[in-house]
Amino acid sequence: MTEKEYLQSHSTPASEALQWLERQTHLRTNHARMLSGREQGSLLALISRLAKPACILELGVFTGYSTICLAQGLAPGGTIHAVEINDELEDLIREGYSRAGIEDRVQLHFGDAKQIIPQLDCCFDLVYIDANKREYCDYYRLVFDKVADGGLILADNVLWDGKVLQEPVPQDAQTQGIAAFNDMVAADSRVENFILPVRDGLSVIRKLGPEER
Repeated sequence: MTEKEYLQSHSTPASEALQWLERQTHLRTNHARMLSGREQGSLLALISRLAKPACILELGVFTGYSTICLAQGLAPGGTIHAVEINDELEDLIREGYSRAGIEDRVQLHFGDAKQIIPQLDCCFDLVYIDANKREYCDYYRLVFDKVADGGLILADNVLWDGKVLQEPVPQDAQTQGIAAFNDMVAADSRVENFILPVRDGLSVIRKLGPEER
């Protein structure tokens, strides 16, 4: 038995809706490795349940797996604003939401996140960033004032296949974007954070209240 098999056999299984969506993502897209997957999805669901957010912002939906996981912790009457640039995935996303029974709790936005974020007049308890890696710093700046004190910002892929560990750091735009984001967060006295080495690295960032800064 591999370590992954052991972990899966001793963890809560994914729901039928998530299992269906994972299969369909492999069948109907060419980039199935972008899927959050069971391990990270379970972690997102657990963090959301602990935080009990009333309002969530998700940047980068892909086929909707992470939305379904995050929705599991929503407070009664809570909402997720889910932003995805590829509207060709809409049918699959909405079918997954329907199977998971969360379609009435999600406001799905298609377009450039940098243009959509300023239009959202919301205070977010939890933000999940998993969109264009080149623009993580921009997303962070745009969402920060919209995050409640004590709220969470989660950022995926912050290890970027280990490329951020290389010396010198590769010069491609994606790696440079992730490295700059990690440096920005580490230097930000308004937050506390920890990078979990789960899958491709998940940064868990908590916005400090005024009395904590």
